[in-house]
Amino acid sequence: MENWVLLRKGADFAHISEKFHISPRIASLIRNRDVIGDEAIAKYLNGTIADLYDGMLMKDMDKAVNVLVERIRAEKRIRVIGDYDIDGIQSTYILLEGFRYLGADVDSDIPDRMKDGYGLNRHLIDRALDADVDTIVTCDNGIAAAEEIAYAKSMGMTVVVTDHHEVPYREEEGERAYLLPEADAVVDPKRADCLYPFKGLCGAAVAYKLVEALAEAMDSDVCELDYLMENVAIATVGDVVDLVDENRIFVKQGLEMLKRTKNKGLKALIECTGVNAANLNTYHIGFVLGPCMNASGRLDTAKRALELLEARTQKEADVLAGDLKALNDSRKDMTAQAVEEAFIQVENTEIRDDDVLVIYLPQCHESLAGIVAGRVREKYYRPVFVLTRAQEGLKGSGRSIETWHMYEGLNRCAHLLTRFGGHKMAAGLSLPEENLEQFRQEINRKSQLSEEDLVEKIQIDMQLPFSAVTEKFVGDIKVLEPFGKANAKPLFAERKVHVLGARILGKNRNVLKLRVEDTNGTGIDAMYFGDIEGFLNYIKQKFGDRAYQDMLSGRNVPRNRAEKGIEMAFTYYPDINEYQGIKTPQIVIQNYK
Repeated sequence: MENWVLLRKGADFAHISEKFHISPRIASLIRNRDVIGDEAIAKYLNGTIADLYDGMLMKDMDKAVNVLVERIRAEKRIRVIGDYDIDGIQSTYILLEGFRYLGADVDSDIPDRMKDGYGLNRHLIDRALDADVDTIVTCDNGIAAAEEIAYAKSMGMTVVVTDHHEVPYREEEGERAYLLPEADAVVDPKRADCLYPFKGLCGAAVAYKLVEALAEAMDSDVCELDYLMENVAIATVGDVVDLVDENRIFVKQGLEMLKRTKNKGLKALIECTGVNAANLNTYHIGFVLGPCMNASGRLDTAKRALELLEARTQKEADVLAGDLKALNDSRKDMTAQAVEEAFIQVENTEIRDDDVLVIYLPQCHESLAGIVAGRVREKYYRPVFVLTRAQEGLKGSGRSIETWHMYEGLNRCAHLLTRFGGHKMAAGLSLPEENLEQFRQEINRKSQLSEEDLVEKIQIDMQLPFSAVTEKFVGDIKVLEPFGKANAKPLFAERKVHVLGARILGKNRNVLKLRVEDTNGTGIDAMYFGDIEGFLNYIKQKFGDRAYQDMLSGRNVPRNRAEKGIEMAFTYYPDINEYQGIKTPQIVIQNYK
């Protein structure tokens, strides 16, 4: 079930159009993304590195810089401890590169997903102690590791936390008491007492801010570290944080750097996966390059992806890139099987009536739980937790919907969990197996979700006749890039569209090409890449078998005005198809009814 909502956000589009040399339609699309006022619009359209905020505005950044400058100058051994996902890998690389540039004696460690679990733990601290490490710097983790940090401090170590996750808290008489670890410095923009102007950075961006501030403090040329923005861009897109404010600038600048990257590993991965570097965009990070890097932390060790970033020879880079692609191909097959099992469980057990789906897949590789949860959420539009059997108890990941804060939901069931962490849209958790059913019941009882919350809202930017789909308009939309979370690709809609014919294409029969016509008589090709079988069954049920057969044979042109034929509403985005040098406007269908 979907609720189509047409956005009608007002502004002086004529003024915006004239001032910024954009069309009123583009001005309207920018307003729909809640970019309001000349200053915000200017930053949205033309933001550069100069518009980034000073990292020293973050709470404890001064402490972190003072501690690390003193440690670097004293030649003390520093160890960066990251995480095994794309953000953690990029964060680790950024800190290593920054610290090495400043002359630090530094190395790194990344937890093994299966053996160590998420974040800082005693194994990692003991390994650091055995290696005579003086100072631990965390990235993309640490905010929830109060006990582990207390242990490291008791062993005489210095600990600096850099993180972007929610600060743990407990409810005391309706008030939140935040539980900060007792580290020497805790740099996390989500701290309640942090006055940094933007809270939405990923872990890699926080790490970048730290090395930038360190370089300033040590009178080094900060511009020498600008190249690390490509790593911030990869992490920002890969960790699916909002592409607004600073994140938009990081990704915009980072993508341009990535197109001509000097990093041998990234270059090899781009070539190995068949991505055209000149046209590289957020899609390629999110769905091609990112999954290859994440696959190392899922099925092997994330250190493999870090080795790729640090590759010194082309041969080494090519071998590592090939390994990561092969791992990701294997991960895809394993994921497809686990997703199918999850769907069967939802359809055939009592959990199908739950508002929050808690799915137990004992044989699923624990590293795939988050991906499976995401696919289930897409199909059923409900918050989903996928749990697997681990060495001790159950471990899993959750993916949420816009109307439910996953971390807060878990916090209400904290007494049943061994460990948990995350944010609004995603979380990780572990619990004793005997608590599984109680957790399922309690997370649902305390969910506070209404029926309305569980109806997906399809936000449409504007109704747009097909005559407006031109090469110029498709080109104009590019000023809104990069697209991603909170800066979605524009979505248009048209009603009373006649479907004149359809053909199934592709060797896997996974593309539907339609010929459609709007009420003004403008015909256009329409591509649909979704559930082809579901779409065709919908046509059969709504319009009958004859109309369905006529459509596939191209005969479904209404014979007179009284005959409507197949008439539908579509949401779509405009596109240009280029074939043998000829460019033709087309639309790509997203939703239908």
